Amino acid sequence: MPRLLITRSLINGNFIDKTFSIVANILLRIIPTTSGEKEAFTYYRDGMSAQSEGNYAEALQNYYEAMRLEIDPYDRSYILYNIGLIHTSNGEHTKALEYYFRALERNPFLPQAFNNMAVICHYRGEQAIRQGDSEIAEAWFDQAAEYWKQAIALTPGNYIEAQNWLKITGRFE
Repeated sequence: MPRLLITRSLINGNFIDKTFSIVANILLRIIPTTSGEKEAFTYYRDGMSAQSEGNYAEALQNYYEAMRLEIDPYDRSYILYNIGLIHTSNGEHTKALEYYFRALERNPFLPQAFNNMAVICHYRGEQAIRQGDSEIAEAWFDQAAEYWKQAIALTPGNYIEAQNWLKITGRFE
């Protein structure tokens, strides 16, 4: 059953969300898309709105519904990426990595996914150091370096702190 255009984004009080929703609704009317694509986008937009408010359970429900409806791999990559963000925020790093990998399978040009994967690996390396396991820490740091290199290759002007870390640790080639 198609959803009404009065969505969560229009109901909440955030001016930016309301403006985005109005513009998105106009675009959905003028750009030729199927009703399924429109419905998928509505769920995606509502997921982003819920996520921005910290309502992660609601955001996940919307993202999963958007995934069920969305067929375009590029659009699906952003849904998967956002699901990964939620799992990262919840400290579920293994799940987050899985969703970032799935996003990159559909769209290998998501530097933010590579960056987030690197951050998780770096964090795990720091945990290993605190636990006294320098060998495991180095493996995590090496993996973080590889992901940061991929992010930097896609957007050379970004991730300056990561570039500095790579240089300082001798991992920048």
